[in-house]
Amino acid sequence: MLRYTLMRLGIFVGCFVVVWALVYSGVAPRGLGASNGMWMIMLALVVSAPISFVALRKERDRASERIAPRLDRSIDRVKSNLAANRSQEDEAVDAARNPAPAGAPTEDTAKDTAADAVVDTDAGNATAAESGPDSEDVKASEGVKAS
Repeated sequence: MLRYTLMRLGIFVGCFVVVWALVYSGVAPRGLGASNGMWMIMLALVVSAPISFVALRKERDRASERIAPRLDRSIDRVKSNLAANRSQEDEAVDAARNPAPAGAPTEDTAKDTAADAVVDTDAGNATAAESGPDSEDVKASEGVKAS
């Protein structure tokens, strides 16, 4: 990569010298006032870019072959870190949505227990427990008519 960079810089310096010679010989126009230096740099960049693109193609391909494996490893590492972060975030969101203390039954478990107490499977029919206000909700959710 250093070799490619030095070659590119060499082409730019060569173009800058040619542009400088053309400007001071009067072939190329001068910049206005104090902008002459900037004008020569910009002109040298415009001229050197296509030359570098064509002349340094093989060197650019060699440099990219050396960089590609490192880049692939870096991308894989970033992707695995993102996946780990996503799973941590999902766990945090799930924990925030269900803030049940350890050992205490959750709301779903309490409903299942109440529904099991209402249904009498030994007698073959469903009977409602008359012990609490939730018995009406359990009857309605089980499809049992109150008698």
